[in-house]
Amino acid sequence: MEFSAGDFPGQVSAALVAGNSVIAKPAPQTPLVAQCAMQLIYDAGVPENAFRLLIGGPELGAEIVAHPYVAGVAFTGSTATGRAINRALANKDGPIVPLIAETGGQNALIVDSSALPEQVVDDVLTSAFRSAGQRCSALRVLCLPEATAIGC
Repeated sequence: MEFSAGDFPGQVSAALVAGNSVIAKPAPQTPLVAQCAMQLIYDAGVPENAFRLLIGGPELGAEIVAHPYVAGVAFTGSTATGRAINRALANKDGPIVPLIAETGGQNALIVDSSALPEQVVDDVLTSAFRSAGQRCSALRVLCLPEATAIGC
């Protein structure tokens, strides 16, 4: 699996609860957060042989995806990388490998004139920058009335 720290707990825990072992490679921007999450997973009782964290760049991700024992991939990131993973999986011999890819959305926050400016600022910062902007739901487009924009 390759994913950002923002998606890390959900994607890893879902795979583990379903009885799978997991090899996780976080986004290159988030290795320290992923290491903290890994420790929490181990502290929760998940055995080390059921979960491994590998730190590296795109080359490592490509090696993981190409490995013959990889039976599923969950990915959050760019559309281009998602397509590359899809092509790599399609070229593998053997059974079809499922891919969950959360890529490149244009997520909008629409603000109306009744919104409190301090809440708008907090929500925009949280949505756009939490998880280093690596979440599939990260804010990309902000739409607000001129009066609200002036108030902010």
